[in-house]
Amino acid sequence: MTTIYVVKRDGSKEEFAYEKIVVSCLKAGAPLDIARKIAKIVEAKILESGAEEVTARDLTRMVLGLLRKENEEWYRNWVVFDRAVKRRRTEEELK
Repeated sequence: MTTIYVVKRDGSKEEFAYEKIVVSCLKAGAPLDIARKIAKIVEAKILESGAEEVTARDLTRMVLGLLRKENEEWYRNWVVFDRAVKRRRTEEELK
């Protein structure tokens, strides 16, 4: 199987970790089954594209899009967390 790398905001790379998406979705309020479903869909989209790399921004865009379809509150929780803890303006960055 092809190894997929995530290009982080600082330019460094790390191996794609399905688990990190699950944990992020759980922190946003999604139950485990939904968090796993979102992570699987994102992983499948990347594999289908044939890409060996994905940017952290594109990854976030995919996850948040799916999270928002499931539950607006979970999406909001993610955005609020990013702003409060990471000092990141996620919604503006993803436009």
